[in-house]
Parts: sequence; structure tokens; C-alpha cells
Amino acid sequence: MRWLESMRAGFVQMNSRILDVEGNLDRALKLIGNKKADLIVIPELFSSGYNFRTRKEVAKVAEPLPGGATTEALKDFSKRDGTIVVAGIAERKDQSFYNSAVVVRDGRYIGKYRKIHLFYNEKKFFKRGNEFKVFGNVGVMICFDWYLPESARSLMLKGAEIIAHPSNLVMPHCPDCMKTRALENRVYTITADRVGVERGLRFIGFSQIINPRGQILYRASGTREECVVREIDPNQARNKSVTPRNNLLTDRAPLTYAR
Repeated sequence: MRWLESMRAGFVQMNSRILDVEGNLDRALKLIGNKKADLIVIPELFSSGYNFRTRKEVAKVAEPLPGGATTEALKDFSKRDGTIVVAGIAERKDQSFYNSAVVVRDGRYIGKYRKIHLFYNEKKFFKRGNEFKVFGNVGVMICFDWYLPESARSLMLKGAEIIAHPSNLVMPHCPDCMKTRALENRVYTITADRVGVERGLRFIGFSQIINPRGQILYRASGTREECVVREIDPNQARNKSVTPRNNLLTDRAPLTYAR
């Protein structure tokens, strides 16, 4: 099922405060304000903050998905314009925690993705996910997933025309490399990153929207909070031809890629 054809899609770039769930949610919604969008991507762990010191801190801010207060608030927000919201949330499931992204639309919980490629100290607190997810034509990966090209490729092969990419980037490479991820899969990518410093960890910003030709439609600053929305056309992601004799799908040779 495809959700939308021509659409307005964008991101929130924000400076979250560690362990301030209510304040961070309020900040994200204020940054969106009255902007009209069909799809909005909000950063990784936007409501909880990122640089945890202990599992007790994670337990304090982690929420069930669905049913948590942040998800319920995002569901309410999504009713306004029927917006698809993809947002990074610390998930609690029994005694385990996941670095997850929730997907809501038009007041409904659609699903979630649990981050597969955990980065650095995330491995101390979170369990890894085990499946890449596509919701309609929107695939989801989280932050360091970008570093493994199989992430974006898996989403494209599952039907993603747009990749929502909630992030808390600290290394400088991702913004330029995402042009390649978009180009090599012929998809739109929307990276929503954080700015600011949290317990000595600096986030690089540079949230961006990239089209299937690898062209940057908008790239944010490295320091400023903002919410940006741009017109995109998912039809562009359905044409996988590179030349009249080359196609990203039919030219693949999966048997030669096996271990």
C-alpha cells in the first residue's frame, strides 16, 4: 500500500535536554508550530535525551510502545493534518530497553522500528532490533544504521521510497554519505538530527532532505534549532533506471553477494 503521491515532508532539528521528556516533547511540537506536512521526522531519542550514565536513567524515561505518554501526544498531534510522524523514543519492553522509532499517523499508532546497529555506549543499555520496517512507502532507520549500507538497501528492497532517519549524529561523515545512500537506492532520505552539547557530547546538526538523485533539497545548520518542510515527489523513487541498459534492481546479482 502506498500512502501518498506528491507530499510535503520535513524534519525537526532540536536541542533535547537529558531526562526531560515533557519539556522535549513540548519543544518539538513548538518547533513544528503551524507548519503543514504529510511527513515529519523527529530525532533519535528526542524525548529522553541520549547520553545516559546508568540503566536507572534509561528506566526513568523509557516508555512502552505503543501506549506511552509521548506516543499518545504524538498521536494527538498527528490528527491535526493527518501527518505521518516518525520519532525516536526510548522503549521499555518488560525488563529490556530499545532505541526505537515510533510511527503514528492521523491519530493512530502505525508501528515501530527498533534500532539494529547500536552505536558505542548504546550497547550498554539497549537491546538491538532484528527487522527493518517499511510503513506504506516510508522506511525507517536510526542514526548509526546509515553506516552499514545494507540498512538503506534493505529498506529500498522492501518498498521504501522515502527513508526516515531519526539521528543523534556525533561523527562528521553522515551528512555527505547520505547523498550516496539516496543515490545508490534511488530514494528520498530525511535525516532529523540534534544540535547542542549534552554531558560533553556534541551533536553535529546538518539535518537534511535528499532526493533520489543524491541532491540536497535542504540542509540545516550545525547549531540552530529549526523545522523545515519541502515538497517531494515519491514517483521519482520508483524509477530505478540509471541508463537505458542499467537498472538498480534488475542489475543486482544477489547470488554473488552471499557469504
